[in-house]
Amino acid sequence: YSKGLAASFKKDFEAAGGKIVANESYVAKDPDFRSTLTRIKSADPEFIFIPGYYEEVGLIVKQAREMGIDVPLMGADGWDSPILLDLAGAEALNNTFTTNHYSSEDPDGKIQEFSKKFEGKYGKAPDAFNALGYDTVYLLADAIKRAGGADSVKIKDALAETKELELITGLYSVDENHHPIKSATILEYQDGETVFKTKVNP
Repeated sequence: YSKGLAASFKKDFEAAGGKIVANESYVAKDPDFRSTLTRIKSADPEFIFIPGYYEEVGLIVKQAREMGIDVPLMGADGWDSPILLDLAGAEALNNTFTTNHYSSEDPDGKIQEFSKKFEGKYGKAPDAFNALGYDTVYLLADAIKRAGGADSVKIKDALAETKELELITGLYSVDENHHPIKSATILEYQDGETVFKTKVNP
């Protein structure tokens, strides 16, 4: 997960003209990241991408802020846990951002309608997993419709040929390697809360 995200970020960031000034790794379950953060700080970055899971990310963010690293920090859906807030603290998480599949705060009319109906039935706003589960059914239904029936081979082929299907989590396509090409929602931490920032479409 982390290595794949780091490689993808490096490739696209450099292709867009960005410069990587430091590239560090860490061991899972490590409680102290200060030596690594010292090396990163000495490179004077304008932004730090941390493609990890909340257990380590919470400590990294906390220790980075304690060391005076105040640049924007960003990660992906591996940050998505209330435990991150417990580990890092609300203040340390200010000026940090994550990419995720979806946000119930997205002003898109389709998302707002989905959120309202979900909350009306279950008494809470739908999270990313709720939206992904909902979308999975619609992705399969769309493939069955295009396959013209329940033939498993035709459904498999139809799934692989999915192009720009409008789902709750955004536009969804499948590339030649069967990888999803889809929208990304950007969230910002503000005083311990995740707030919808923007959505990037492929």
